[in-house]
Order: sequence, then structure tokens, then C-alpha cells
Amino acid sequence: MDPNSRGPEEYGRDGDGSTPRQRPPRDPLTPDFGQHSPALARTVQLVTGDYLLTVNPVDGSEIEACPPGERPGRPEKFTVAERAEVNRAAKPPLPPGPAQPSLHLLERQDERERLVRLLARGRSVRLTGPAGSGRTALLDLVAEDCADLAPDGVVRLSGFHRTASDLLYDLFYAVYNAPLHRPEQDELLELVREIGAVVVLDDVEFGGAGLDELLDATPECAFVIGATPEVPAPSADSSLEEVFLGGLDRAGGVELIERAVGRVLTEEEANWAGDLWFESEGLPLRFVQAGALLRQRDQRRAGTGAVEAFGVFEDAIPVDAPFDVSLDAEDGDDVPLPSLGEAAAPAPLLASRLSTSARATLRFAVALGGEVPHQAHLPALVGDTHADAALGELVSCGLVSAVGSRYRLAAGVLTQLEAAGYGDDIEAQALTAAQHYAWWAGHPSVTPERVCAEADALLAALGILVPGTTAPAEGEESVTVQLARTAAPAFAAGLHWSAWERALRSGAEASRLAGEVSEQAYFHHELGILALCGGQLDRARAELESSIGLRGALADKRGTVAGRRALALVSDRSGTTPGLGSTAGEEVPDARYEESQSPPGGVPAAFPASPPPSSGDTSTIVVNRAVSGSPPKTHRGGIRGLARRNLVAAGAGALLAAVLGTVVTLGATSNNDANNPSDNVGVNPSASQGADDGSLGADTPKKDSGNGDTGTATSRPTDPGPDGTYGTSDDPTPPSSSGQPSASPSGTKGSGGGSSSSPTKPPSSPTSKPSTSPTKPSTSPTAPSTPPTGSPTPTTSPTPTQSPTTSTSASGPASSAPASSSAPASTSSSATAPESGSSSPVM
Repeated sequence: MDPNSRGPEEYGRDGDGSTPRQRPPRDPLTPDFGQHSPALARTVQLVTGDYLLTVNPVDGSEIEACPPGERPGRPEKFTVAERAEVNRAAKPPLPPGPAQPSLHLLERQDERERLVRLLARGRSVRLTGPAGSGRTALLDLVAEDCADLAPDGVVRLSGFHRTASDLLYDLFYAVYNAPLHRPEQDELLELVREIGAVVVLDDVEFGGAGLDELLDATPECAFVIGATPEVPAPSADSSLEEVFLGGLDRAGGVELIERAVGRVLTEEEANWAGDLWFESEGLPLRFVQAGALLRQRDQRRAGTGAVEAFGVFEDAIPVDAPFDVSLDAEDGDDVPLPSLGEAAAPAPLLASRLSTSARATLRFAVALGGEVPHQAHLPALVGDTHADAALGELVSCGLVSAVGSRYRLAAGVLTQLEAAGYGDDIEAQALTAAQHYAWWAGHPSVTPERVCAEADALLAALGILVPGTTAPAEGEESVTVQLARTAAPAFAAGLHWSAWERALRSGAEASRLAGEVSEQAYFHHELGILALCGGQLDRARAELESSIGLRGALADKRGTVAGRRALALVSDRSGTTPGLGSTAGEEVPDARYEESQSPPGGVPAAFPASPPPSSGDTSTIVVNRAVSGSPPKTHRGGIRGLARRNLVAAGAGALLAAVLGTVVTLGATSNNDANNPSDNVGVNPSASQGADDGSLGADTPKKDSGNGDTGTATSRPTDPGPDGTYGTSDDPTPPSSSGQPSASPSGTKGSGGGSSSSPTKPPSSPTSKPSTSPTKPSTSPTAPSTPPTGSPTPTTSPTPTQSPTTSTSASGPASSAPASSSAPASTSSSATAPESGSSSPVM
């Protein structure tokens, strides 16, 4: 259908009157607001040294010993075509817009040839020059001249905010094809030692021992190093050649301005350029900026002439009207030349004549510490769809310069813009940039390599916002914590580990200030993983224990498990047992105690020695040998745990030997009494029993025949008393031979009238439970109520139909028969009855 002539097809009918055809479905312009499955977390597995690291942005990275099947082989070097692609990616992108004028290098031919000669002989050179002296442009030309000198070609590196270790890894990745592989230090040194290339290193920030370390690790490489005079010099014994780069002379400065303007300077402009040369000491950057000032002056003069020729409110302008506006001062209003002060610090004046998007870009660059965001981010940051063209304006004016693969504000521009008021809203601009980068870095379509390319801008935003972080409002998240949370896993996956560490430390501090405990635990966990990968075991243990404690307080079981696994790996590498103390919100198993196993037959108990008859203390002493306090922790792993167990076993054996020796000694020395009653035992029983006497009062077990006899020497009542029941308080007490209650165990009475004190040992194992008396037992069965007056005569009494009372004798019931039976004893209330698993004859 013709878009200019509206027909019936617009309203759903064709021009021939037929039925309208069905329109093809179109993609919805608005997103579907239904339920969507959440985006999967971007996890990356990489090998670092002997570890297999899984970067998990949700619960924290997981690390384990690398299985043999996952270990990569020896990396191979890039081919020539692949190496060219790597070098192209190392250069900054061309700004959009019209092509920039090419400014040829002036008065640098001698330095250029000298550098190439030294590199061709395999010598390393340090090119020193102030900022804005054209050092980077000279290094670009030298790199083109040395493309075929080394077998591995030319490698371009940037030393801005990089250490010697970082540069070694950058050199490794520029030559070797090793994706997702970060070799350990020893393997790295072995691999870079085989690299033979011309390394162009610009903007280096270290010297001395660090520079010597870099050169010693790469003996087959020739370096050309660009640095400013403020950078520390190499060590005294360094083999570096020194080349100093100065400013241009006056004629060279004027020629450079003419190339920037595109015309010959007038006499007034030439004099003005001469004064500028004296003020700027011939730095090429100042002449490039001066040429930009003159171009803006020409544009302003052309605009003024056009307004005067045709008028601002002219309604009709002839199409064929000649546009012959002259740039001479007498044809229009004169636009004066900038003053010498404005030419020496031209950034504010140049910025005031740029577009709105360019000025907004400068404000973001000032807020980010001089880092210019990538041109792809400018439309979102500025709010203008054509804001990416602002980078071309800034480059043409000399306000930004290339640093590695990105752009930064040129030397001195940051200070000049801050003095002009571009830094008044730094925090607001940094917050806007942080919100954008937090969303962008966490997007699944953004690769870790792209995030690493913007590392300096992200870290600059964190550096501005972290000190002022506060607790967010309810239901909101801290932008600073969110930025660190999304950027840190990308830095880890992109193998930019120095930026990873800086992001983690900034995130830990921001989460602490914001009161977000879960995020703080995540950052401490990642710091522990990073320290473990670097071989710093003590630091890794401290960070992981801190993370486990925080996650235990939050009952985060998944995070706690990940932390404990990493901590176990740290303990395995250090050879120590991890201190996994109980944490809040975590279920801890019961404590386990390890003791020596007893023999199969049990530990034999020593038979207590009988006290002498004169002893009046019959109390039993119960000693608790349990160790007070918590039991000692047992160590299961390592040599220390085995040594401690051996010491415990040896100590237990020594203690057991000492106890047994003491018992044997006491038993041997306790029978020194000459009148020991056990030696006066006669063959005749102390009491007899008739055929119809029944029992003599001894306890009779259920399965016993009831013929046992204890004689008169027992302390058990033989007369039930008036109530007819044994064991009550009205029973008469048996007399004692000494007139006092006997404190020794009862026994048989010999013919000499002495009471035997030999205890009787109970049987080894009773065959049935002893029966208890249904009547109330005596409250004091062992102590007689009144002292006996004479030797009692054994009397017989009928055997009660109920079960006999329990015995209170220390030795239990004893038979009066000459041959002792092995009937089971009844329950005794004495605390001194020994428990033994073996039987012994009655003494």
C-alpha cells in the first residue's frame, strides 16, 4: 500500500473489495507482565593452580581440589592472526562522528630511531617524559616499526593501576591461549620465561624492585617502558637504557597548531602561539588544545557573520544566496583570542563551547576520578540517544587521551574542571553511574570481559560512594552494595583478580555501614576464597571463619556449608584441624568422648581390705573421679591428633598401674594384727538347729530350702517380739560379746568365744530376685537399741509364712553348715557390698 495515498486497506479492506486478509502477528511492544522464570545465575568454572574454582554469585564461590580430568594441559601460544586480533582489542575504540585530523609526530624522529635500534639488539628501554609530551604517540609508532623483530610479535600493555604481578598475568594472556585458566606463580614464571616479544608498556607506576622483578621474569623479552618523571627510577644495577623526551621548540609548536586548525596562522595568532610555547614548556598537548580554541573561535566568527548577513528573524532566504562570510575581523564583530591564562588552562573554556552531552560526559568523568565511561554507556547515563558522539568532541579538543583500551581525562584537565565547578555534584553523578553499572554488570548478556574493561570506572564509583554509605530505607537496597555484589563475580570470572579484591573490600565495608549482614558474609567468604587461591592460608581462615559466624547467625545453611567446605580445604593444606565451633542458629551434634576400651571380661575390682576390730568408723566414702568442666576436644586428623591420643593412652595406663599398686600394698599391710579373728574360726558351728526348729532367723530366698543357719553371732533379731513380726522395733536385740555394738561385719563364732570378722562374699550371680518383706523394716537395723548383757542362747521360732525380711548384714546371709552352699543372697542395704563378675569361696 502506498503510504501517501490512504486507501481502504487502512481500514481492513483491500482495494478490490475482497475480504480483508489476516495480518501477520507482530511482536509485542510492551513486555508481558505475566510470571516469568527467574534468570539463572551466571556461574563460571575456572582452574587456578591446583584448585577448581566455581564462581557462584548467589551463595559464594566454591573451591575444591582440581580433579585430574579437569586439569588443563599446557597452554599453547596464539597464531599470528589471533595475535593481531588481541592487539586490536588492546587499543582504544575509535570515537564516533567525523574522522579526526591526523597529527603527525613532530621533532621525534631521532628518539624513534634510537628506540628501534635498542630494541632490535634485545635491550630494554625506559622512555621518560612528562604528561602531555607525546609519549604514547611515540610508543605507537615504535610498536609499528618493531612488528617483525620478535617471534611472538609486539605486545601492548598498560601499567595504569597495575602491579608487577598483574602485568605478568596480562603478558601471559596476551601470548597464550588459556581461557578460564589462571596458573599459579611457579607455573606462570615458567610460561612467561618462554615468551620472546617486544613489550610496549605505557603508563607504568612502579620502579625499583618491582620493575626488576618484571624484567627478571621475562629474560627473552625486550621492553620499552613509558613513565613520567614522578615514577621511581629503576634500581642501580638495572640494565635499562634511559631515553628522555622533552618538549617541542617554538617552530614545532606553531606548526602543530596550524595542523590542528587546518590553516596558516595570522601574525597575531603566531605571536599568541609563541607566548603559549613559553608558558607550556613546549608540551604538545597544550598546542593541540590551543588549536581547538582557535577552531572554536573560527566557528563563532562564522556564526556571527551569518547572522549579520541574513538576520536572525529573516523570513525568506534565497536558496542561491552566496555564503561568502569572511573570517577577517573587519567584516564582522571581532572574537578576541583567548588570554594567556585561558590558553594555559583551556579546559573550562573548551568545555563551555561543547554540546550539552559533552559537558554532561565531563561531569561524569570528574565524578569518576578522570575515568570516561565507554561510549556505549553515554546514552543511558546522559539521557540522550546521540550522546555517544560526545566522545568524538572531547577527543578532538584534547580533553581526553587514550590509556590502554579506554579513555581518561588528559593531564591537568581534571584539576581545571574541578576548579570550574564541575565537581560540585560528584556524589550525585557517582550514584547515577553506580545505579547504571549495577544493572549493567548483572545483566546475563554482559560478558565478564566487558565488565573487566570498565573495571576502573566501577571501582571509582565505589570509592566515591562507600565512605558515605548509610542504611537504606525499608524495602530498598543499598546501591553501593548492589554494585559491588554484581561486579565482583564478573571480575573473578574475567580473571581480573586485582579488581576483584578491590571490589570485595569495598563491598564488605559498604555492607557493614549499611547493616546488611548477609551481604557482608558473602564478601568475607569471597575474600577467604581469594586468599586461599593466593596461598595466604591464615588470612583465608580468618575471613572464612568470619563469614561462617555471620551466616550461622542468619541460619543460612547453604552459605555455611560452602564456607565450611572451603575452611576444611584450608585446614587440609595447612595441616591443622579446623576449629568449627558452634554458631547461632546451627544444629550441632552431641559431643563425643573417646575412652580406652575395657577388656572383654571387665576390669577386675580389688577386694576391699577389712578394717581392724577397734575401728569405729563404718561410713562409706564415695569418690567422684569425673573431670570437671568440658571434656577435652579430640583431634582426629594429622600427626598432632595421633600424638595426643597416644599420650592419653599412656597416661591412662600409668594411672591404672598406680591404682592397682596402691590397692595391693594396702591389702598386704592390713593383716598385721596377731589377734585376727579370722584365725580363730573353729570347726563347730556356733548354733544348731533341730528337726522341728525351723529357721534361725536368716533370710531365705524363694528357691532356698530354708535350712540356713547364721548362729548367734548375727546382729539380726531371732525373736519376733510381742507383735509376732520380724524386723520391727519391739524385737529384742541380740547381745554382743564385748558389750558394745560391733562395727565389723558379722560372722561365725569360734569355740574360743571370739566373733569372726571375716566377711562373706556374695555369690557371683543370683538366680532370682530376693523377696522383700511386706512388713515395715526397722529404721535402724544395724545399731542395737540396748547393749546386750550376756551371751544369748539360740532359740527356735516358727518360720513365718511370709517372705523373710531383708538382710542388713554387710556380708549377707551365711549358712551354718560346714559345707557352704551357693544359694543366692537376698538384697542387702549395705553400700559396701562388692560387685564382681566371678565367685570366690567364703573365707
